[in-house]
Amino acid sequence: MSQPPSQQPPQGGFGAPQEPPNGAPQPPQGRPNPADAPQTPPPPAGPPQTPPPGAPAYGYPQQPPAQQPGYGYPQQPGQAPGPYGQQAPGPHGQQPGPYGQQAPGPYGQQAPGPYGQQPQTGYGYPQQQYPGAPAPGGPGSGGGFLKGKTGIVIAAALAVVLAAGLGTWFLVSDSGDDDPKKPVATGSNDPKAPSESPTVDEGDGSGDGREAGDDLNAGRKPGEAKVAWLQKNDIDLPRNGSAVQGPWFAGDVVAKAVYRSVSGYSVADGKQKWKLELPADVCATPNSPTPDGKIVIGVKNGTTDRANCSVLQMVDLNTGKAGWKKEIKKNGTWDFLSDIGLAISGDTVAVGRTGNSNAYRVSDGKELFGTPEGNCKPFAFSGGEKLIAAVSCRTDDVKNPQNQVQELNPATGKPRWTYQPPRGWEVSKVYSTTPLVVRLEHEEKKQYTIVALTESGKLRSQLTPGKSDKLTADCGNSFAIFGEKLEGCSGVAADANTFYIATEDDSSGTARTNKVIAFNLNTGKPKWEAPAPAERVLKPLGMEGGDVLLYMRPKYDTAGAIVTLPPTGGAPKTLLQHPSGAGRVENGFFSSKVLYQGGRSFIFSQRVSASNDKEELEQTTMLVFEK
Repeated sequence: MSQPPSQQPPQGGFGAPQEPPNGAPQPPQGRPNPADAPQTPPPPAGPPQTPPPGAPAYGYPQQPPAQQPGYGYPQQPGQAPGPYGQQAPGPHGQQPGPYGQQAPGPYGQQAPGPYGQQPQTGYGYPQQQYPGAPAPGGPGSGGGFLKGKTGIVIAAALAVVLAAGLGTWFLVSDSGDDDPKKPVATGSNDPKAPSESPTVDEGDGSGDGREAGDDLNAGRKPGEAKVAWLQKNDIDLPRNGSAVQGPWFAGDVVAKAVYRSVSGYSVADGKQKWKLELPADVCATPNSPTPDGKIVIGVKNGTTDRANCSVLQMVDLNTGKAGWKKEIKKNGTWDFLSDIGLAISGDTVAVGRTGNSNAYRVSDGKELFGTPEGNCKPFAFSGGEKLIAAVSCRTDDVKNPQNQVQELNPATGKPRWTYQPPRGWEVSKVYSTTPLVVRLEHEEKKQYTIVALTESGKLRSQLTPGKSDKLTADCGNSFAIFGEKLEGCSGVAADANTFYIATEDDSSGTARTNKVIAFNLNTGKPKWEAPAPAERVLKPLGMEGGDVLLYMRPKYDTAGAIVTLPPTGGAPKTLLQHPSGAGRVENGFFSSKVLYQGGRSFIFSQRVSASNDKEELEQTTMLVFEK
């Protein structure tokens, strides 16, 4: 691929900031040309386009060197076979983390991004390390050293790492704190906010909801919210504990999945409404249910270490009733189902994994479409108001991949438009679907960039933060090789013309602090920045009545709060001050997900693990505040 006019290769090394070029490239739009058999990639269809003025590229996109055979599509003899006659699976979803996301780490650290920054820290104080947690090492962004490697290399490298007990890029962090009620910022399509109705004599009464008048509310100060209820773990888990999936809202139910069950609780008092037992582990979940409260989850097809994440189970979150259940249709020998990523848009659930995809109707389980023919294959999805696909095209150079972003018709899988970034840049995360904001990563250059696309898939802008601003978002807390989840990142928000994201923590003072930066989506340039109050950390959750909704993290001697910022910037205004009496519990989660829904804030644990059964059953899994 030729260089854009007047754009020279980067001179500053690893992620060094570049002077604004004449324009970041915008490759020609359109659907890829099909190929009947593995071939070398077609030549570019035309010259790059130019983005709006003022959208310079920090190390993106430069012409990457053509080197080794690529992306799981070997062209030289002696390489391991893979799908379509290529070598074993390439980087589509082979990124660390839930369905391809990086696992958490101390303070939600991120790996180096643009400007050659050091690993980025996340929000708040060090979280406790749970037993059996992955070792610290890298970002929660979806990038990772496994990308672009063959399946054989991955297996060998992983075996060495596990045997040696060495740290890798897989970290443990807070993650996924988006407000699912706000599709503008999260790409979700959750139903309306839950009602105020308490439990109506459903379930077996085994729930652990605690009354609001217990000791956590003792000594509550004027202006402080109260603890509405607190949920403790009630499941006997394996030795290393279990990730907790969700929460999801449907009517007056808040639901979560853990280990081999899905449970629903009253949003008003926390009492258990229903519990659905499953035959094996929950292994994949979407970010949000359908508007009428139905969800499709992935369940393993057995209880052994060799079990695949290949069973889809529909659940009605309103009632806890199990709906249809089916095995994912496998597309040949090289269709790896050990990890999958799920996303729901309308009445469609899309299933992504390395080099393959399927989609089913949520209401009845009918298969709607499968892996398309041709040179380019979807491998991961983001749902919500739109169904967005990350697509990989066959290439002859493993170090110079070709990805695409597509909006698909949820009923047919046909692309409505295609955006093709320059070679070498891979689709990592979808931060927002409306407006569409996407993170791209360049593994060879160890750089990332954030781009905004128009409704028709054209390059709208490329974000250009200041050289000293290290942006951070939380994107997951588990490890997967062959499946990737594009959606579900927290710490970001967006409205029609502005994207809001926090910087990593500044720990140079007596306590951690950070700031929130607002970017103009038409130019990519910062509009304003809002520092957090002294010794506090802010994290965007979504939009609330036109304002930016944020979580102000607790510190060792101060409870957290839900605050807002006007779209013009300024000082945060407190919407819900959490009570000081619950600060210890609020600050004690291993990793947490925060949501604001229907006037309540939900602090939700993303993992349950303890050194013994007694401690395990004392672990707080959800803490809910209300006025």
